[in-house]
Amino acid sequence: MTGPKPFSQACENNKGPILARLREVFTHPLTVWEIGSGSGQHACFFAEQLPHLTWQPTDRAENLPGIRLWVEEAKLPNLQRPVVLDVNDPVWPCSAIDALFSANTLHIMSEAEVEILFRRLGGLLNPNAWVCIYGPFNYRGQFTSDSNVRFEQWLKSQNPLSGIRDCEWICRLAQGAGLVLQADHAMPANNRLLVFRNSAEMPA
Repeated sequence: MTGPKPFSQACENNKGPILARLREVFTHPLTVWEIGSGSGQHACFFAEQLPHLTWQPTDRAENLPGIRLWVEEAKLPNLQRPVVLDVNDPVWPCSAIDALFSANTLHIMSEAEVEILFRRLGGLLNPNAWVCIYGPFNYRGQFTSDSNVRFEQWLKSQNPLSGIRDCEWICRLAQGAGLVLQADHAMPANNRLLVFRNSAEMPA
């Protein structure tokens, strides 16, 4: 990723609706790798509310100290210590992934980094793995709200390579990684939750 991802107030307000959808997807014990954990608040909240999961927060090295503070204060048995993960790294700190969650990251990354993310996933996802991605998306190149237009302008002022991504483009990248879109959920504040599953099946 190209920089720290602050935990936005909108994301804080939406954690309940996100949780409701994650309960529908992550129904069995799994280790969920969170890409771009930001402040660590998401990790603590979801690990507490979903005790059957093992939650693995990750982010760039400069963001880990803040995440560690949240994790240490939470003292949850299913919440792992954060590990360094930059999508640009040629080797990730995992050999396989059963489940992945990422919130408000794809519009922070450059297009090249988003492409790298899905290429990495193509080589790491286990059969039937789940991938849930939350954030704002455009459809057919069009913004879904005036607030997203303003958000895009702010993103570009911070980093010209950032920007709200087209859902269709994300789905094509996901398909290249072996993922099939299972659901596209409308969320509060003009956000979406995209739910993908690896098309490869477990061997009989």
